[in-house]
Amino acid sequence: MPKFAYVGVDLEGARVKGTQKAPSRGDAEIALYERELRDLRVTEKRSFLQYEISGPRIKREEVMHLSRQIAAFLRAGLPILEAVHTIGAESENSSVRRMMNDIEDGLRSGERFSDCLDHFPKVFPPFFRGIVRSAELTGELDSVLARLSRYIERDLAARRKIKSALTYPLVVAGMSVVTVVVLAVYVLPKFKEFFSDLDAELPLPTRMLMGLTDFMGNWWWAVLGGIAAVVLLVFVVTRFQRGKYLRDSLLLKVPVLGEAIQYALVERFCRVLASMVSAGVNLTEALEVTTEALRNRVFIRRLNEVTEQMLEGQGVAGPLARTRLFPGTATSMLRVGEDTGSLDTQLEVTAEYYEAELDYKIAKLTALFEPAVIIFMGLIVGFVAVALVSAMYGIFGQVDV
Repeated sequence: MPKFAYVGVDLEGARVKGTQKAPSRGDAEIALYERELRDLRVTEKRSFLQYEISGPRIKREEVMHLSRQIAAFLRAGLPILEAVHTIGAESENSSVRRMMNDIEDGLRSGERFSDCLDHFPKVFPPFFRGIVRSAELTGELDSVLARLSRYIERDLAARRKIKSALTYPLVVAGMSVVTVVVLAVYVLPKFKEFFSDLDAELPLPTRMLMGLTDFMGNWWWAVLGGIAAVVLLVFVVTRFQRGKYLRDSLLLKVPVLGEAIQYALVERFCRVLASMVSAGVNLTEALEVTTEALRNRVFIRRLNEVTEQMLEGQGVAGPLARTRLFPGTATSMLRVGEDTGSLDTQLEVTAEYYEAELDYKIAKLTALFEPAVIIFMGLIVGFVAVALVSAMYGIFGQVDV
């Protein structure tokens, strides 16, 4: 049964604290009220083992469900405090339950919902908190949370498509590597011993493969050390802004993959900016928050210049076109929205257009990646097969002699 730490005041005005076992936080509060304690602050207490198992991280799927649930409660007419309390009490995820309890405490102390979310910057990104803050001012929190839930759902769907597209080639590559290792480590050494007994020379493909396996067997520590050094170097370099910019720039220049990344960033930019503008966020602030949400240093640097040009009165579509990061179709759509005063609508339309284009790019990337991996691993397995067959023919030749 969970334990809850509490701090309160008894009937004599003395401050007391302790722990209370209860099935839920609400039950713990009821039990403490029955003990005539008031001004309670109750938090779930976790052991070290519970911390290690559950961890403090909350996945994006949980944020999507929370947004959808709170929106549904608000539309049903429940106050935000009761909605947060109900979700926290019913959640099976201990990290979510603790977070919702903290948000509830913040609401009870007079903080706004958006202020409570600011305490969890790793869970709720800046654009999410900015949109919620504006929605509270306009009184459209329920519809905005529902829109954010749909955005996160679409973003997760795009990521799942990419993962599923990479799963099959990676499985093929993994099985091929295992096959090659088994053949090279357990099968080829038997041929080597057999040919040594016959005082015969191994065929060239077999000698090449045996030389490679001998090298890996004798110098595996050097190979692993070199790989670790390269990984460490990349990790250190990408800790600095210049290294991150170089990494992001190179990714955007990779054929096919770079275009897919560009379309994904354009779709996210339009989607997030549309949500913020629709929620009533100032365009300058919305553009700054949306830029940070992209996390690509190339886009961030050039979009910061767009913000400066927009403040100078040059609009949005023109500066975006000059960055050369946005396709002509996107800038044309945004120019129409800017001229007609329907920028939020055009941003949403543009996001939907590039969402479909991104699906096409992912399919194209998969169509190229799968055969490339299969051909590459086929060449490796084929070389090993040739080495084995050559050795077998060598054995038959020795027998015939």
